[in-house]
Amino acid sequence: MSNVGQFIDAVQRVAGGGKVMDPEMVSQLLARNSGAQRLGELTTREREVLGLMAEGRSNAAIAGRLFATEKAASKHINNIFSKLGMPPSEDDNRRVLAVLAYLNG
Repeated sequence: MSNVGQFIDAVQRVAGGGKVMDPEMVSQLLARNSGAQRLGELTTREREVLGLMAEGRSNAAIAGRLFATEKAASKHINNIFSKLGMPPSEDDNRRVLAVLAYLNG
């Protein structure tokens, strides 16, 4: 269907009392809700670690703030990646993606 055809169809549906939503917008809303649900799966400590990541803290700085070892901070970060559905990737920076999810959630 052409853009003109889609537009006419949308106008007719609205005129008839219906609603029209852009499929791309629906996809974005669903993705956002999914991210928010995943953030809800994080423990209090993992949220704290993610907040420190959002401040730009390194693993060592996070460990220092939490009075924990770097290994413990790294474990929390890996748990965050796992719970947010962010497997290791050559193309993506999981740390940045996790912070974006936190800021958007």
